Amino acid sequence: MQNRLAKKISCAVSASVNRSKVDIKNGFQGKAPVSMRIRTQISSAVILAFLLLQLPGNLEASCNPLFEGADPDILFANKKYWIYPTGTGQGQEAYVYSSADLKTWRKGGVAFALKNAKWISSDRAKKHYLWAPGIFQSSGKFYYYYSVGPQNPTPSRIGVAVAKKPDGPFIDSGKALITGDARFEAIDAMVFQDPKDKNHYLYCGGSAGAQLKVFELNDDLISIKQEVPVQTPKDFTEGPFMHFHNGIYYLSYSSGRWNDDSYHVSYSTAATPIGPWKYQGIILGSDNKHAGPGHHSIIKVPSLNNWYIVYHRWNAAKTHGKLPKERSIAIEKLEYLPDAKIRSTMMTD
Repeated sequence: MQNRLAKKISCAVSASVNRSKVDIKNGFQGKAPVSMRIRTQISSAVILAFLLLQLPGNLEASCNPLFEGADPDILFANKKYWIYPTGTGQGQEAYVYSSADLKTWRKGGVAFALKNAKWISSDRAKKHYLWAPGIFQSSGKFYYYYSVGPQNPTPSRIGVAVAKKPDGPFIDSGKALITGDARFEAIDAMVFQDPKDKNHYLYCGGSAGAQLKVFELNDDLISIKQEVPVQTPKDFTEGPFMHFHNGIYYLSYSSGRWNDDSYHVSYSTAATPIGPWKYQGIILGSDNKHAGPGHHSIIKVPSLNNWYIVYHRWNAAKTHGKLPKERSIAIEKLEYLPDAKIRSTMMTD
């Protein structure tokens, strides 16, 4: 019990100190000295850590990394959190991880297998890979949007499978939802319902062509109503994610190269879900210990007025001059500044 308590206090203090470092980096705008602010935050963090022991599900007492994987999307359903990542195996099967408190995660069985999507062999490629899933819940069903590669020599594609439970099994729709071309890589789908007009928009694309595309879905959520013309935002590479907060649409996405430490999370904002975009800056970037944070998702915790970002990264940033083989899933608290911008976030352990 004492060890668990010490770990939770350590994590809370670490998170508070890291946020203070961001304040110093970005320029302190308050009236109190920076040193006083740091001491105050550390003291508050210790007190808070004790109080958090009485609040299951509050992430302030949680530590990273959560588990190995990449490209996570997160959902809250059936009183649990669910993370849908790209796996660490051969790219043929997808698993779902669940947690009641965002701290302890359980790996479930196979939720979706590429062999059950019979249509993917129509391009006659010798090998196909499953990655970068996006999840969406509607009317008691769960929609699993997934990327199918390779991009070359054949175009990448996006498929969709449906389940009655958040952990599957997901049954494939039987056809490609979106097919790429020489200039557009059909990957990294995420679905967002506009709280204003209730339309469903699918955001996708990136990497090779670094092009964002947006499609409006039909009510069945497994077919396209129309493509919506949009501009690709500044520094866009892949992994688009849309969320809405206090009347503003936040489009966040991965920038840099996906396979090195230039990878990071940027964001732009707009007054509509389809732009025009105003670039705002970086949410997550590499540090001396962690590299390549990116391909994220964002969630608001239902029981708290807190937002969190779930992402992947390389831990032990560089070992023997190169990045580790496997990436890990991590989670951080997302904070909004008074001017509606998102505070630059320091990665924690």
